[in-house]
Amino acid sequence: MNPDAKRFGHGTKFISVMDILNNQFIRYDNIRASVEVIAGDIETYGVNYGDILFQRSSETLEDVGQANVYLDSKPAVFGGFVIRGKSKGNYHPMFFRYLLASPTARKRIIVKGAGAQHFNIGQDGLSKVYLDIPSIQEQEKIAKLLECIDDRIATQNKIIDKLQSLIKGIAQNITCSNKPNVHISECLECSSSTLQESDVFEHGAYPVYGANGIVGYLDNYNTENEAVYIIKDGSGVGTVSYVTGKCSATGTLNILQAPNGYSLRYLYYLLKVFNFEPYKTGMAIPHIYFKDYGKAKIFCPLYSEQLKYATLLSTIDDKLSTEQDILKSLNLEKQYLLCQMFI
Repeated sequence: MNPDAKRFGHGTKFISVMDILNNQFIRYDNIRASVEVIAGDIETYGVNYGDILFQRSSETLEDVGQANVYLDSKPAVFGGFVIRGKSKGNYHPMFFRYLLASPTARKRIIVKGAGAQHFNIGQDGLSKVYLDIPSIQEQEKIAKLLECIDDRIATQNKIIDKLQSLIKGIAQNITCSNKPNVHISECLECSSSTLQESDVFEHGAYPVYGANGIVGYLDNYNTENEAVYIIKDGSGVGTVSYVTGKCSATGTLNILQAPNGYSLRYLYYLLKVFNFEPYKTGMAIPHIYFKDYGKAKIFCPLYSEQLKYATLLSTIDDKLSTEQDILKSLNLEKQYLLCQMFI
């Protein structure tokens, strides 16, 4: 279904590729778009409970043919970049959702994709994908197990979101409830590095950080004890991270350190909620410069008070790291099961 733009915005829910990719499963209420249907649309393009929706095309071969399942009684319709699969036999819809996300199924689907700059898969290609399917009883057991893990993952994500919101809320409360009294340049010293990602190695004694975390290793370092790294240009400009120990930063980061009388950990949490927007320069690639945002004032209480705030926020941050590790373990467990149960 490829309606013109005037028909969008109201009416029946319209399933697009984004609904396939961004939901654990598709329900009527979590479909983003709506469209005004005309006579025959529901009969021709209708999606009902248990139907499988495939992504027809993608900019990368690895994403072509990704699938999801519709689990609602209200009929929806699907768009032109989506392929609908309807039942020809008895199957458990959520089992099929997991089966089609398994590494085995993905490999067999991806090879059916074709294209150069844009990759596509058609109904003929999908129909040639061979998959081993157990009895309906086994399908139900497998689906139930994996749904339990997904529910646990969803709960873990909520725990992480709440901890992140708590840290942000406390830092914003400190900022909003107190009058700024110190220029950033008074409580932080800024330095930079000429190190490039091409200069680092796969192995070494000390980690090297770039805009996206550790990018390699070296046998020497330019930071020891503690530092705040801040991205000074690009899409992540203004993002800060706190590091300890001997390490290095690439040239895309500025290195911030605190003189005596200031807690770097406290300042790190304030910088996480600091508004860098007024200090960004450049059109295509935004930049920030310490000489500019260093003139801004923030609230710095007595050193003893800074330490109290830093200790509180660090405790929550440690809890956040623990919960994030649990999430990683749950995702690894799910991936292991997807590999082992679908061969």
